[in-house]
Amino acid sequence: MLDIAAGSGRHTSLLLQMGFHVTAVDRDVEALRAFAGPTCEVRPIDLETGESWPLGGDYDGIVVTNYLHRPLLPDIVAALGAGGILIYETFALGNERFGRPRNPDFLLRPGELLEVFAALTIIAFEQGEVSHPRPAVIQRIAAINGPLGPLPPALAPSLKGVTPRPGAREQPPAA
Repeated sequence: MLDIAAGSGRHTSLLLQMGFHVTAVDRDVEALRAFAGPTCEVRPIDLETGESWPLGGDYDGIVVTNYLHRPLLPDIVAALGAGGILIYETFALGNERFGRPRNPDFLLRPGELLEVFAALTIIAFEQGEVSHPRPAVIQRIAAINGPLGPLPPALAPSLKGVTPRPGAREQPPAA
């Protein structure tokens, strides 16, 4: 799993607790150093230098939250392995009413994540205002690099007992 702009390690910690091997990347990795070990590689990288993608590929999953650098978006798609899952959430236009970020360079346009990740199979997409953990305007997407099918075996046990939301349709089994 790859945690981009991992910050304090909130998602890195969760992924490690779930049993995944994680590469946690941020410009400032001081808060991430505590996670470094046999199942977690911590990499201090500034992804906004314009240099080529330094993180390789074939990831089973990529998580990005509260971060947007548009030139990286194609690299993120390319780094996702076959059947890999992408979870991406960040701020959108309208967030300037609530605080930072206010600069449109760091705010998604309506439906932008759908456009950028159109080559992936979209599992879920949301955009709009949220009130928790603080008021904001966001977009979030979950997508898979490949056709819909059964969940990867590593994820299935962690979702045991989860009840689908009312009205959710069950996907047909993969052929």
